[in-house]
Amino acid sequence: MSIIVNKDSKVIVQGITGSEGSFHASEMLAYGTNIVGGVTPGKGGSKAIDGKVLVYNSVEEAKNATNADVSIIFVPPPFAAEAIIEASEAGIEVVVCISEGIPIRDMTLAKRVVDQNNTRLIGPNCPGIITVEECKLGIMPGFICKKGNIGVVSKSGTLTYEAIGQLVDAGLGQTTAIGIGGDPIIGTTMIDILDLFEKDHETEGVVLIGEIGGQMENDAARWVKENMSKPVVGFIAGQTAPEGRRMGHAGAIVSGGDDTAEAKMRIMKDCGIIVCESVAEIGEKMKKAIK
Repeated sequence: MSIIVNKDSKVIVQGITGSEGSFHASEMLAYGTNIVGGVTPGKGGSKAIDGKVLVYNSVEEAKNATNADVSIIFVPPPFAAEAIIEASEAGIEVVVCISEGIPIRDMTLAKRVVDQNNTRLIGPNCPGIITVEECKLGIMPGFICKKGNIGVVSKSGTLTYEAIGQLVDAGLGQTTAIGIGGDPIIGTTMIDILDLFEKDHETEGVVLIGEIGGQMENDAARWVKENMSKPVVGFIAGQTAPEGRRMGHAGAIVSGGDDTAEAKMRIMKDCGIIVCESVAEIGEKMKKAIK
């Protein structure tokens, strides 16, 4: 088992003929992801990725031809929200959006549409999702993962890879690793993912990586206390950030309340999460937790 995607997921790539889309789609194919088509308006009928993937003019056309249930979006920010809406309206069940810098006004509308259509949106501004040895969607390097029984959910892209590396060094593999994105408006929250991991019988423990700013980590910690039977190891990025400083992600703005790293780590501890002071502790702490 795993969460959200697996070897049976039928994937289309929106923006497959662009430089980002074609590069990452070929990496995803090489990993074993079941890519059944691509979408670039005006290029329908052509083939991408060395002739391996047929391109369609629209998501609706691609879905009708391939029965795709997952889409990944590599589309420039001004057009990315429109691409999310197109996929959702066409009945795609899971939409992963990598694009960074989508205007908040555009995302507000896209979020309303995906919620109405019951579409699972991952991102935007995220590295994607990988179910190890089955399906890789996005820009995560597949070779760093090892199949196992630990779930990973992270707001940060690079720290997702670091957490995976620490787990592998400790001899622990992963079921699914997911970067949910660091923008103010994202499709899937930490609680959504924790709930899926809790219900997944193969996942025995979860690594949760948060950032300064916002309340998502605090909400997730309280949810863990009430609902989670599996051990959760947590880390908060941005421990040295000064108050009021925006750190990389648009969602990571500290106002000085309980959204500092110190406050979030305290709340996590109070809720029974095993908190790491350094990302280097993740593997060993998880190893002890699942014994």
